Amino acid sequence: MTEWIANLQAWLFETLVQPAMFSLGLGEFVEDAFNGVEWFVWGLIQLVLLFLILRPLEAWLPVQTIRNRWARWNDFIYTALHRLGAFSVLTFFLLTPLMDQLTATLHLQGMNPFNLENLWSGFLQYPALLFFAYLVVLDFFDYWYHRSEHQFNWWWGLHSLHHSQQDMNLWSDNRNHLLDDLLRDIYMGIIAIVIGVEPGQYVLLVMASQMLQSLQHANVRIHFGRWGEYLLVSPRYHRLHHAIGIGHESDGEGTLGGHNFAVLFPVWDLLFGTARFTSEFVETGIRDQLPPPAGQGRDYGSGFWAQQKLGILRMLGIDKETKA
Repeated sequence: MTEWIANLQAWLFETLVQPAMFSLGLGEFVEDAFNGVEWFVWGLIQLVLLFLILRPLEAWLPVQTIRNRWARWNDFIYTALHRLGAFSVLTFFLLTPLMDQLTATLHLQGMNPFNLENLWSGFLQYPALLFFAYLVVLDFFDYWYHRSEHQFNWWWGLHSLHHSQQDMNLWSDNRNHLLDDLLRDIYMGIIAIVIGVEPGQYVLLVMASQMLQSLQHANVRIHFGRWGEYLLVSPRYHRLHHAIGIGHESDGEGTLGGHNFAVLFPVWDLLFGTARFTSEFVETGIRDQLPPPAGQGRDYGSGFWAQQKLGILRMLGIDKETKA
């Protein structure tokens, strides 16, 4: 499989990408473009696998009937944009030379950079353990990023776009504001480089995380059992994070907060007191988008560009609270 993907990457690069870059006078970026093609190939594989696996599951074990099919197609636009590598390539490969320069400067000062694989010699003997260690460390920092999105009004103004989907589906994971995703990818890219993740490893780490997150958001009546719910974030566990009210509000206060911020491993919610378990598959959305008197009828946009515009207005605190 790896060899087949490498061959496809090379063919796409040599046939399409490399000639185009030279014709545009971008020859100095050819090496980065080759790495970008790898992201693109893996992204295509993800899209195919998601459709072949999760789409039948949604038809077989749905939590709810999809009421707005256009919203699902709109979510697919987000997924295609992100899974094909546009953001991750940009941030990771732009950050790498900057971090290399910083590392060289620190080395001249007698300071060696931190590298996770140097903590234990066994990592060199068992690459799978190193891969899992990277995944755990990145997930820890991702937990705090996600939790922060629910703590600050301006940040929630961007992130609330993700929570406004009332018809959650397999494409909803990437339904985010582009600015929020750019901030997260820069943050996660820096963490990955600092702990010594190589570009090829980073591709697979991001793909593993994304596939699991797509399952979490899917419209499937699936959970991982009594003990499994404590080990890996399930669709039922994460759906509670998207619940109207308790998913994004502090208990009984109506202020920003919520539960179940863990991205992959619930252990972070358990350690830091934000875990909440349920046997139900709850309704999703944001309280203020509900029509009066339950909510304020706030408009989060029905199309890609409208959602992006309204996210900026919410971040600045100048959007209209109710529809005209």
